[in-house]
Amino acid sequence: MSKQVEKIKELIAKREQARLGGGEKAIEKQHGRGKYTARERIDMLVDNGSFEEYDMFKLHRCHNFGMEKKQYLGDGVVAGSATIDGRLVYVYAQDFTVNGGSLSETMSQKICKVMDMAMQNGAPVICMNDSGGARIQEGICALAGYGEIFERNILASGVIPQISAIMGPCAGGAVYSPALTDFILMTEGTSYMFLTGPKVVKTVTGEDIDSEHLGGASVHSTKSGVTHFTAKNDEEALELIKTLLSYLPSNNTEEAPRIECTDPVNRTEDLLNEILPDDPNKAYDMYKVIGAITDNGEFFEVQPKFAKNIITGFARFNGQSVGIVANQPMAYAGVLDTNASRKGARFVRFCDAFNIPIVSLVDVPGFLPGTGQEYNAVILHGAQLLYAYGEATVPKITINIRKSYGGSHIVMGCKQLRSDLNFAWPTAEIAVMGASGAVAVLCAKEAKTRKEAGEDVRAFLAEKEDEYTEMFANPYQAAQYGYIDDVIEPRNTRFRICRGLAQLAHKRQSLPAKKHGCIPM
Repeated sequence: MSKQVEKIKELIAKREQARLGGGEKAIEKQHGRGKYTARERIDMLVDNGSFEEYDMFKLHRCHNFGMEKKQYLGDGVVAGSATIDGRLVYVYAQDFTVNGGSLSETMSQKICKVMDMAMQNGAPVICMNDSGGARIQEGICALAGYGEIFERNILASGVIPQISAIMGPCAGGAVYSPALTDFILMTEGTSYMFLTGPKVVKTVTGEDIDSEHLGGASVHSTKSGVTHFTAKNDEEALELIKTLLSYLPSNNTEEAPRIECTDPVNRTEDLLNEILPDDPNKAYDMYKVIGAITDNGEFFEVQPKFAKNIITGFARFNGQSVGIVANQPMAYAGVLDTNASRKGARFVRFCDAFNIPIVSLVDVPGFLPGTGQEYNAVILHGAQLLYAYGEATVPKITINIRKSYGGSHIVMGCKQLRSDLNFAWPTAEIAVMGASGAVAVLCAKEAKTRKEAGEDVRAFLAEKEDEYTEMFANPYQAAQYGYIDDVIEPRNTRFRICRGLAQLAHKRQSLPAKKHGCIPM
């Protein structure tokens, strides 16, 4: 046997060793937890045979606390490039079978390498988190590794899409890398995120809580809004990532992939002419409106379980990827609050960063009143949504469906925030406030005088409400001033949006020269 053949056999053996990660027993344990290994996850995500692994033979250099005896090729993270539906992506997956996936200095170097390559080549980064956190034995070197990753997350923000899948533990400082990315996905029952674990919480605050209730998928999808998607298992999580990517461009200089549209652009939907209840205080389901106007009724929702009074997500019009922001009358009457405002703001800013047009469906009675909202800075959160719309330079189309009152009218993509096309259904009520509230303010003195004179105040107030409704609870005064570009028949909404997007395809709009704005936080 020649030396060359021996060397090739040695290479093949080392590759096989590296692919085993922490070994057969560790892999069995991982499967026993209902989780796949890092390499299995990557194989399930990317196109068959497309994965090119880098640094397969990298080893950590720590000799503290017996770590020199725990050397595994690749050192706890699998990283490289691949394609998904033929499009280039960079991916890394933490390997829990190797030292619990704990992050070492050399692991961070592997991660930073693929992040740098992604930036240089303008391709998305997908990270799969399954780690016990920083490798304690390495001390400051492990912390420095996290810092290097975070800096790259920051530099890549708004340049390439960054997607984090939490598929196991993610605790301590490790949570900040996913938090800096564009989208977070968590698997139900097998993943959790928190800064301090249950034991520390018990010691410091006395609270007795487990990992699931402290930072599980259900907590972060409904209460904190940290995660955008949840999945029942690894398979579903990886399919969600593929679907999400299909709506996104590879970087901020490209457009999202356009697909062939089989749904007629001029399709009318008679359902929309009758969807609104006669009583303006009764709810209807905004999802039905969305389903009636998008290509083939398809809608990929973002953060579906959080702040349900506002809906955000991706759809297509004539094959073009579009971000939809819509108030939901079925949840708190579609009112805006702190959570809905920041949910909407974050989504609008993402769409703007990656050249995705924004369609807003407006039915908003105002901001939620009360000390709970004021103490939780609803002013600042509302300003974030306002800032996001005003800053966005992508094509923006706003449809006023029913209520559009006061400050909430302004923050939901009004003409003054440089919305390109503002349409209204004939049922739109665009005013400072609703009729009863307005009359209570405008006619307070006269109502008091009449009451003292023994007159029927109710009849007087009802008359004034009808008068206010006739004057303001319609779209025509706004159209009179050019704040509404056209009042449209509801059944034609899809056609008007599609034609509007075609008209705005080559829109050019810029911001004043500056380093960056100071968004209210």
